[in-house]
Amino acid sequence: MHQRTLGTSGLQVSAIGLGCMGMSAFYGTSDDTKSVATIRRALDIGVTFFDTADAYAAGRNEELLGRALKGRRDEAVVATKFGIRGIGPGGTADGAVIDSSPAYAQQACDASLSRLGVDIIDLYYVHRRNPDTPIEETIGAMAELVTAGKVRHLGLSEVNADTLRRAHAVHPITALQSEYSLWERDVETDIAPTARELGIGLVPYSPVGRGLLTGALTSLDQLDTGDYRRTDPRFQGENLTRNLALVKRVRALADRIGCTPVQLALAWLLTRGPEVAPIPGTRHITRLEENASAADLTLTAAQLEELEQAVPATAVAGERYAPAALRLLNT
Repeated sequence: MHQRTLGTSGLQVSAIGLGCMGMSAFYGTSDDTKSVATIRRALDIGVTFFDTADAYAAGRNEELLGRALKGRRDEAVVATKFGIRGIGPGGTADGAVIDSSPAYAQQACDASLSRLGVDIIDLYYVHRRNPDTPIEETIGAMAELVTAGKVRHLGLSEVNADTLRRAHAVHPITALQSEYSLWERDVETDIAPTARELGIGLVPYSPVGRGLLTGALTSLDQLDTGDYRRTDPRFQGENLTRNLALVKRVRALADRIGCTPVQLALAWLLTRGPEVAPIPGTRHITRLEENASAADLTLTAAQLEELEQAVPATAVAGERYAPAALRLLNT
């Protein structure tokens, strides 16, 4: 597996990481035994970058990752997040509260360390920020966690360029985690350029459009009743019809190149810059191996241009979140 360094921090991670959220929350029924096997297989093939958060299944996802890494902790870069409280079991954000206060940062970190069963968190993110709490205060408290030896590197998730710049002035920020894919490119306007200017790595989540780019999903009827994508605007009605037409274009190009649509989407992200390290999520070993092999795919300038023509930045139909979740973003 190819390695990448997140910005100028010196933190090395596998070019393709593993998002663990769906192993415990929001994507319907899961199987812990299979998920643990998938995490351990990831280590076997050189995937080192694992992402979780205390909001995923009320901490159970952190516990799952901790169990899977037992005895192999030194092989992994563990990233987790704090700041969202009250996410519903189906991913609904109606009752969610954002708490990025200094006191909660300290409390949440201790709880995550316990659930993960580790002595130190490699990369600790503010999952979402409450605008009523100055980001300088939040980062100041997180910097104290670094001094205390509980955290190695700091990150932020879903913040705008101004917030990123202010945070970095308090303590070096190693990574920005944002939704970024062929499906979602808003970060390209000013957020990604700011991160690059400041020497901050970019960690795209949902890099294959929440599974839509696999091509396996053609109807909401295929989703479990507890799958939050049933409320995702991009999976609804005419939006889904239009987006599936884009998937067909991606598949056609992937077929000509000799890869899968997912591999093409991930390889495209890796061309966005040497500081970019996506974290596709999966519960299945076969998907994990498919994702990881995207790091070996080299795209020509002509293929990249064809992909841009097939999926223009503004072509995807629908908002990326339902209104309750959109309100949590620092846009």
